[in-house]
Amino acid sequence: ETSFTSTFIMGPPPSNEPPKYVILRAVGGEIGAASALAPKIGPLGLSPKKVGEDIQKATMDWKGQNVTVKLTIVNRQATAEVVPSASALLVKCLREPVRDRKK
Repeated sequence: ETSFTSTFIMGPPPSNEPPKYVILRAVGGEIGAASALAPKIGPLGLSPKKVGEDIQKATMDWKGQNVTVKLTIVNRQATAEVVPSASALLVKCLREPVRDRKK
């Protein structure tokens, strides 16, 4: 008789806390300054640098445009979601060239 034992690697238990939302403006496709993110997400126990990279990945379709980003934070894990404004959608649909912001 063979006994079959398997080990399951489980993540942390689901938290009962409701998700926290942080809404901020970011330039699409660029890593924002960590110093600008720190006051908003530092108290939630997140790394501003890592969240900045997540925002950059989420906004790659919106290169060079100012877009509103909604961060949903659950279990100290942030997921970035773009909330496009009407002007951002118009610029994207008209296929305007990326503006040079360095002046």
